[in-house]
Amino acid sequence: TFAWLGRCRRLAKDWERSLESSTAWTLIASIRLMTRRLARYYYVT
Repeated sequence: TFAWLGRCRRLAKDWERSLESSTAWTLIASIRLMTRRLARYYYVT
């Protein structure tokens, strides 16, 4: 789902003028989310 996009302040509303910029910020947000999940997983085990 796209519910995780709402948690990223930059992506909560459509501030970007270009599609490329919006796509880049979505990619950055997904990388940030996966990094946090991996860090939490390896911190626990």
